[in-house]
This record gives sequence, C-alpha cells and structure tokens, in this order.
Amino acid sequence: MEKLHPIMFAGTGSDVGKSIIAAAFCRIFRQDGYCPAPFKAQNMALNSYATPEGLEIGRAQAVQAEAAGVPCHTDMNPLLLKPSSDHTSQVVLNGRPIGNRDAYDYFRVEGRDELRREVCAAYDRLSARYNPVVMEGAGSISEINLRDTDLVNLPMALHAGADVILVGDIDRGGVFASVYGSLLLLRPHERERIKGILINKFRGDIRLFEPGIKMLEELCGIPVIGVVPYYKEIYIEEEDSLALATKSVQAELGKVNIAVVLLRHLSNFTDFNVLERDPRIHLFYTNNTDELAKADIILIPGSKSTLADLHELRRNGVAQAIIRAHREGTTVMGICGGYQMMGQEVCDPDHVEGEIERLPGLGLLPVSTHMTGVKVTRQVRFQLSTVNCQLLEGYEIHMGTTVPTQGAPTSPLNLLEDGRTDGYIVDRTCMGTYIHGILDNAPFIDFLLEPFADKLADAGKSFDYHQFKEEQYDKLADHVRSHVDLPLIYKILTTHD
Repeated sequence: MEKLHPIMFAGTGSDVGKSIIAAAFCRIFRQDGYCPAPFKAQNMALNSYATPEGLEIGRAQAVQAEAAGVPCHTDMNPLLLKPSSDHTSQVVLNGRPIGNRDAYDYFRVEGRDELRREVCAAYDRLSARYNPVVMEGAGSISEINLRDTDLVNLPMALHAGADVILVGDIDRGGVFASVYGSLLLLRPHERERIKGILINKFRGDIRLFEPGIKMLEELCGIPVIGVVPYYKEIYIEEEDSLALATKSVQAELGKVNIAVVLLRHLSNFTDFNVLERDPRIHLFYTNNTDELAKADIILIPGSKSTLADLHELRRNGVAQAIIRAHREGTTVMGICGGYQMMGQEVCDPDHVEGEIERLPGLGLLPVSTHMTGVKVTRQVRFQLSTVNCQLLEGYEIHMGTTVPTQGAPTSPLNLLEDGRTDGYIVDRTCMGTYIHGILDNAPFIDFLLEPFADKLADAGKSFDYHQFKEEQYDKLADHVRSHVDLPLIYKILTTHD
C-alpha cells in the first residue's frame, strides 16, 4: 500500500469528538487495506487499559487500536495522567507510573525536554511499523499560554510531519469563531500544518449549513473536509464518566436490576458496558441510598483513590446502605478498588494514596488490603473457582495487595491460568475481584445472574460483546465515511508539501 502521511485530529476545544473521529478513521483505513495505528502523546483519564505486555495506557487509545484491528501498545499513548485530586495526577510514562505530580510543577518548562524525547521516540517507533499513524490532539490547539510546554498538539504534529484536521463542535455553538480563532492564534509555521476542517456533531438539515461551509473555507483558506452529523444508535466506549449519573434508576420488572455505586473517583467504568447492552439487565449508576435499595445486585467499581472514596461512602451513608441491602438478600460484588473496600480494612501506612493511613472496610469479605507503591498491570486468563467453564479474559490495574484475614478460609473467586488465584467469594451473594473486564465474559454474567432465573423467563439471552463492538466500529466508519470527502483526505495524505 502507498505510504500515507500521518494524520492528526486536533480540536478547537475539549470534548469536540476527536477520540471518536480518530477511532472512525482507524477503522476506515483498515477497511481500505492500510495498517493504521492510533497515537496520542499525552492523555488525561481515569479510564485506562492493560496492554498485552502488562503495561498501562489510556482506554481511548485501546479502543482506537481495537478499531484499527491491532494490539494496543504503550507507544500509542506513552504519557498518561491519572488525576488523583483536583491538583495532582499520577504520571504514567511508557506504561509504568513514575510518581505523582502537582499540575503546576508538571506544566513548567523545566524538565519537559525529557518527556518530549520520550513521546517523540514512541511516535517514531510506531511510525516505523504502521501506515498511517492516526494521531489525536488534546483539548484546544490554541492554548497559547501552554505553547512552550505542549507535548501533544502542534509540536507533536510538527515532529511527525502530520497533516492536521481541525475538528470543531457545531452542537455547542460558535463554531465559526472557534475554528477561525483557533487558526488565527497559531504561528505561521503551525498554521501550515492545518490541511482541513471537520465540523462534528451537526444536527438538523445539513443543506442549511452549505453556505456556512463556503464562508468558512473563504475565511480560513482551508477546505472543509466534512460535516459529520450527531449520531445516537452507534455505541463506542466513552473516555469519561460524566454521563453515568443520567442512567435511569427506575427499577424494571422482568429484569435483574443492577446498581453501580457512583464513586467520586470512579475508574474503568467501561467494566459495565456489556451489562448496559444485556437484555436481561437494567443497569443504573447511583450513590443515593434509597435507589440502592431497589437493586438486586450492587456493584462497587474501581477507584483511583480507594481510601478517599471509602471515607466518602461512610460519610454519606452509602456504606451502611450497601451493608443493609446485602443483609436483606442483595448480591454485592466489588471490582478492584471496590473489592478492597468490601474487606475488613484498607491500610496505607506508606501514604501511597494520601494522608489516610487506615480505614475499616465494609466488612463483607474476610480480607485485608495493604496499599503498596508497586502498580500491578497485566492481562489475565482465568476460570471461576466454583463453576466449570472455559477460560475467561480480563486485565488488572491496581495498587495494593489483598489477603484473607487471620483465620479466614481460602476462598478465591478465580483461578488464573498461571496458577495464581484472584479475589474472594463468600457465597453467590458476596464476592470481589481485581479483574477488570470480568463482566465482558458471558459465562461470568450468567454465573452472576443465575440466582435470579425466576425473574428472567422472558428476558432473552446474553450476546456476543466482541461481535457487537466490531459491528459498532463498522457502523461508525460508515457514518463518518458517508459525510466526509474521503478522496480529498487521501489526496491530502499523499501530496508532498
């Protein structure tokens, strides 16, 4: 195949749809016979993923790699910031945490050269293996106050020699000003890299915007390569959890009602995507004690700050509501940080997470957790310890070790392929695990729902999540393909400057 220039989707601001557009083009290039790979030099997200090598990257780049049909790798997201408070983040470099940094210190000019060398080296390795590299910017390309410390937008595009497509969100309003203003704030050599404009999230009759396309092209001197309408019936994993609280909490008859506890530092919320699609399940997210009482199953998710979230659950009465619900017959299961919270105690004598050294847990599992500075990141294959089934798949991303308390029987939930064990199960109504993605496995969901068989006579069967995701990537690619000038894009990506 002809060698294409790298392409970067940069934005006029945050949340304009860069990640989804990049995923769409990863699938489009794959469909057209190329071997693309995603790249984002620096990502900020609590939703992360473990690579096959057992290293950590942002979930968005893992999704884009899936759309491209290639294994995810740390070179696709060499720098990941995982916020641990309003002012500090854990810095993950090439898949491994290198410490917590205050935002002010992180964005200082001093010390940026080392990080810049690392992200550029990651891009260079990726570029040697894939064609094209589909790059994603972060936030706005025109944050002139951060120009000297920017690692992810135009400095990265200039290093790569990428053709930049500027993405504007028309749904939020002001798209003409945001596109034109973004371009006007760039320096001449930066503006030369912008080869096209893509208008995203359009609603209504697109013919009404046709005069606006011409005006924008005349104003900016850059072609509009497409106007992509807003979509509703395509489901791609999201990067943040802002919309979770809007899920309906009204209990539904004939389904198993599952509540996910809405933690302040909730991470890896994509653990529950399959449950949202399962016709047997009504899933909702809440931290309301009355709403938790409506659930047949309560899931306590992962957390970036287990002790802080445990303290908050005790303060707002949610901890007591979970314990009461379990006493009355509700199944409770914890994943990662949620598993740690379900134990007898969580100890942090070395202040890995913060100032809290110890908190009592919910007391539902006879285990104790000790926080450590070493992060475990790995993909795993496993079987349920209590049910014969095929090997299941998932991944671990956690700090801390959890062991049975003195005198408690050994009762792992899972048996790992390499001989290790994971989690703890008291009975079918009380269990915990470190494995993210455990709910992506149909046999485990069947295991979780089996006690509720009497409610599910007419609710249908589980579905193939892998096939579902492949169909969604194809639908996304078809949607974007039909609303952009793809011949023009290929011309841009093959024309020498």
